[in-house]
Amino acid sequence: MRTTLTDAAPSAARLTSSLRDIGYDFVSAVADLIDNSIAANATEVSVEIEFAGQDSAVYIADNGCGLTPRGMTEALRFGSRREYGLGDLGRYGLGLKTASLSQGRCLTLVSRPIERKRPLWHTLDLDLIAELDEWVIAENPRNSVIAKCEEILGDGNGTVVWEALDRVLPASGANGGWAKRRFEVLTSKTKNHLAMVFHRFLIGENGAPRISISVNGEKVAPWDPFVRDEPATQQLPPQQFELESATGVGMVELRRYILPGKRTFSSLDAFENAAGPLNWNRQQGLYVYRENRLVQWGSWGGTRGIDEHTKLARASLDFKSDLDEIFNINVAKMRVSVPAQLKQMLDRPVSELCILADRTYRRQNGDYPNDDADVNDRNNGEAPASGALAEVGLALKSAAIQSGQYDGFKRVMEVMRAQHAELARGLGF
Repeated sequence: MRTTLTDAAPSAARLTSSLRDIGYDFVSAVADLIDNSIAANATEVSVEIEFAGQDSAVYIADNGCGLTPRGMTEALRFGSRREYGLGDLGRYGLGLKTASLSQGRCLTLVSRPIERKRPLWHTLDLDLIAELDEWVIAENPRNSVIAKCEEILGDGNGTVVWEALDRVLPASGANGGWAKRRFEVLTSKTKNHLAMVFHRFLIGENGAPRISISVNGEKVAPWDPFVRDEPATQQLPPQQFELESATGVGMVELRRYILPGKRTFSSLDAFENAAGPLNWNRQQGLYVYRENRLVQWGSWGGTRGIDEHTKLARASLDFKSDLDEIFNINVAKMRVSVPAQLKQMLDRPVSELCILADRTYRRQNGDYPNDDADVNDRNNGEAPASGALAEVGLALKSAAIQSGQYDGFKRVMEVMRAQHAELARGLGF
């Protein structure tokens, strides 16, 4: 007996509308399209955020390898028919479409493959899909947008245009001053975001292909979260961890940094720049990189909470695309979940980093007396001041971690709290 099959293709109108809400904001959507430029072996990417009232548009052009007619169709297909391998920034075959349509209702893809003098173009239009309720791509007549794309392309090979920016412009007043100011703010935020997310690519670091990115004609300079060019930045020894996945064993690398306090930065401008888009407290924590592309930052990945005293602590966590499943990377490539097995491995090195960062922070803020005062206390036969005791406590914690005896040290401290509560509080336990 044969199985009866019934066509249950989803409603194109309904599903495309739902896919607009995967989770992109404007800057993460732009970043996702630059992933495609990198995949196309581009070395230069230009982003133009053009305010023109209702006719406002965003152009993202690159000098990548370009697309054939078949390649263009696949690029605009939801769930494109291609395999992603190790090293690819893509994953689901959705990014170009979902990122673009999260901000506007019309996506035009223009490309000049090597063998053609004139570019090809196709459009993915949500209004047309809603009208027909079909998965369709349109080839519209050449218009002013295509003419502008040809101008932007020059001798280049590809560009993407977002139009009908209903998620960017207000429902009313798209021609007003508020809308124009919003575009100015988005331009600034986009530069800062790209400087952070692609900082390794902007300098060709750690095996990442080097690219140049500009926003409205201004070249984006890399923003290093770990300010490694500052003489007072401290780096702890790197560590590697093995994680098991369905495809085998993958490696994760942890690099830990203690940033200088305000008084030991090379300049006030450097200190303020190092604060980052989220500012000092929320910029601490784990910076998670997938194939050298920053995908998550601003927390400790569930290993501990944000604290004022550890705001100088930052660490990079690198994994490759073969570990995507256990990191649960989302479609927008901007959120991951640190696996439970990795959290256990990170407990000790992250605790050590935070203890040392706490000590640096307190010294910078004068929480400890100077060494001469400590000597005087000891010479008078008096107990050290509470600030000195706290530093002793931090030193003991750090030594216990580095010696691999932290679990035993915690048990000792439990006894100390029970038998010498006041002394334990002075030590910070």
